[in-house]
Parts: sequence; C-alpha cells; structure tokens
Amino acid sequence: MARNGCKKIVIVNGHGGNNHLLPFFAQSQLANPHDYVVYVFQNSGYGAGRPQLHSRTDQHAGESETAHTMISRPDLVHLDRAATESGADLNRLDLPAGVYTGIWWYAKFPNHYAGNGADATTALGQFDMKAWIANIAGAIRAVKSDQMSPRLQKEFFEGSRQPATKR
Repeated sequence: MARNGCKKIVIVNGHGGNNHLLPFFAQSQLANPHDYVVYVFQNSGYGAGRPQLHSRTDQHAGESETAHTMISRPDLVHLDRAATESGADLNRLDLPAGVYTGIWWYAKFPNHYAGNGADATTALGQFDMKAWIANIAGAIRAVKSDQMSPRLQKEFFEGSRQPATKR
C-alpha cells in the first residue's frame, strides 16, 4: 500500500485473538523510517440501546458472534446445534494475575466455544453491525483528519538518526 502512495493505513481488527498482536505490529512499524503511518482500529463498543444479552459469557461463537453471523452469513448458523456442546468457562487454571500462558483459552473453553449461541437474535446482530459500521466510519474520518501522527512519526524518525543530539 505504501509503495502505491498510501500515507495512512488503517487495519480494522474484527477478531479478539488479534487484540495484542495488531497494536504490537503497529508499534513495530517504528523500527525503520517510512513515510506512512499504521493505525489499528479495534471496536470500542456498541453504545446505548443495544438489546440485552442473555449470556454472562459471550465470546467466541457466543450470543453476539452468532448474532453477527446471522446477519452476515445466515446460511452458516444452525441454532438447533448451538446447545450440543458446552460454552461454559471451566476456568481450569489457577494462576495469579499477570501470569500468562498460551493454553489459557483451552483451559477455559476446551470446546472452543465461549457462551451460548442459541440465545442469538437477528435484532442483536443488526444493532451491532450498524454500530460497528458507524464506529469504523468514525475511525476513518478521524484518521483522515489526523495531521499530528504523521508529524510526530517524522520527528521520531529524524530524532532517532542522532539520538544524543538535543533538539
């Protein structure tokens, strides 16, 4: 994209598994000077008026994700199968706060299903998709008008060439 003249690149994150990786990727873009800025957008919420969720646990293939799929790909949703496996959090690790292991997800959700997709509704899916679209549009407008990030990134790269020099 940069080779084709793009000066601002927005990565829209639609998957919770990328919540740490994509900001790290954007940060790693400061390793070498270039004339484009990478932005990462992660949805910050759905706002007021959202239909009430029935599920306490609502993650992978849970109520919200199933509702979203009911809107985007209804042919893939089989609510009659949603209750055939448990999406309960088994919470099988007992580690102190701040300790991470890559097996955390399996320890919590061995069926790779977190929540109850059977509670999904098209009303929830439609509300969330409209909010998601509005949030992306707002993020793109903010990035388009942002003049400070490119200016600060240029300053950063110029300063990194001679780090001991006072400005």
